[in-house]
Order: sequence, then C-alpha cells, then structure tokens
Amino acid sequence: MTTAATESTGRRNSSGLTRDIEILDLLGGPEAEQAGGLGVMRLAQLTGRDKAVISRTLGTLANAGLVDRDPVSLNYRLGGRLYALAARTTEATMVARSRALLRRVAQTARETTHLCVLRGGNVLTLLSELSPHEVRTTAWAGVTTAAWRTPSGRVLISDWDRASLRHWYDLHGHDQALVGPLTTEMTTGFTLLDAPLEGKEVVTDFESLLAELQRIREQGYATLDEEFEAGVVGASAPVYDLSGRIVAALNVSAPKSRIGGQLDKLGVYVARAAAELSAHLGGAPRPSA
Repeated sequence: MTTAATESTGRRNSSGLTRDIEILDLLGGPEAEQAGGLGVMRLAQLTGRDKAVISRTLGTLANAGLVDRDPVSLNYRLGGRLYALAARTTEATMVARSRALLRRVAQTARETTHLCVLRGGNVLTLLSELSPHEVRTTAWAGVTTAAWRTPSGRVLISDWDRASLRHWYDLHGHDQALVGPLTTEMTTGFTLLDAPLEGKEVVTDFESLLAELQRIREQGYATLDEEFEAGVVGASAPVYDLSGRIVAALNVSAPKSRIGGQLDKLGVYVARAAAELSAHLGGAPRPSA
C-alpha cells in the first residue's frame, strides 16, 4: 500500500534527480565547454541554489563517475562514465540500424563487410556480414586490432586536429597488429602479418600518418593492400553522427585475387554506402570534410 510518506519520498527523489540533471545539463553546455568546466560558485549562481548543496551534489555525482573535477582549476566537467554510457547506447543503436545495410552491402559487393569503432588506440569490429563466396576474408566481430595498421582505424581518426593526432600517435603508433585474441573462425588461409609486406607500408611515422589522413579527407575513403593480411585488400569510409563527427567506419575486405586493380572503385562504393548509413543514423559529414 502506498503511504503519504512513500509518496513524499518519491517526490523528493524525483526532484533530486531533476536537480542533478540540471547540473549535468549546465556542465554539458556552451559556457562550461568554453571555460573548461564550471565551479561550485558559478553553478550555485546559475541554479539559484546554495553552494553547500551544490558541493554535496557534485560530490555524489563525482563518486558515481558522472562528473570529474580538474585538480588545478577545481572546475567540474562531465565525467568519463557518462561518455562511456552514451557511447554504448550510440553503438547499440548503430548495430541495430546497420545490420540490414551491412547485409545488403555484403550481398551487393559479394565481400565481407564490417562496422568498426575506435577504442583508444584500437579498432573494435562491432558487426560483420560474411561474403557469400566460399573463399572469403575473416569475420572480425568482437576482435580488436591496432588502429594505425588498418584503413578503418585511420578513417576513424581522420577528423582529428594535429595536436590530438600527435598525442595519440605517440601512445599507439607502434601497437601490435592484433591486440585482442582472434576468436572468430578463420575461413581462409590468409596470414596475419606482423608488419606490412615490403612496399605496402602506408604509415611508417607521424608525417606519413598525416599524409594518409589528408588523402582520406580528400577522397572520402581509405584503402588497404596487404598491410594487415597477406593476400587481402579492403576499403573503409567514415560514418557520421548528427553533429558531423565520425563515430564509426564501414569496411569491406576481400581476397586480392578477386578485387585486383579495382580497389579505388571499391573505395568509392564503400564511401557511398557509408554516406547512406550516416543519413540513416541522422548524420552527415561536416562541410570541411
């Protein structure tokens, strides 16, 4: 039976959650973005609440990982856990909305198709659709690979600024090719390479990475020619969200014996399919892209 006390507690909890959301909205707003966060005093002014109450609320949110406090400025900003939860929701939505299109691309191109996202210095394949051919490339779903070694990884960082790229490359520019264990069944005899075959290297240092990213921005796709697996080629293109940010890469990989000299033609096709997927997700590339 519901009592007056229970109803009162429910109202207080609901009201408290509303006030927490108000703080999160402010920390995600333009003023916080420009200032690198907001302090207790400023949040108290914006909400019209006592600074002691604001301080306690921020402490609770910080303990939950929903906000972070800068140790120098003492300002608060949205926390990593909030972004992680949002990313998981976005990725789950992408997988659900991408499955039919990936299946169609795999059937039309008659080659294995993947949807990939970035995980730090690595590429995680969220979803794979296999080629109808008996001889085909691997389904990499759930496997993590070094981003700098793959066209999908390079696509996923192609809209970053130079400073961010420099920091990322210093941390991850020499990662091993296969980061996570390969748990999918190999359907061919293609060999995973510790290093690209001679003459096939696209990225050898930071400057060559920048040059490759510029090429991706100009043509709208990236290609791979026996850098990762002997006898395997592929093409990747960016998938954009509503803000124009790259959130995923669409990839098609195939035996080199079938694609031959048509790698750029495959790249154009993958770019068109990625643009269709972006539109399906409500996104579009930024004008600069």
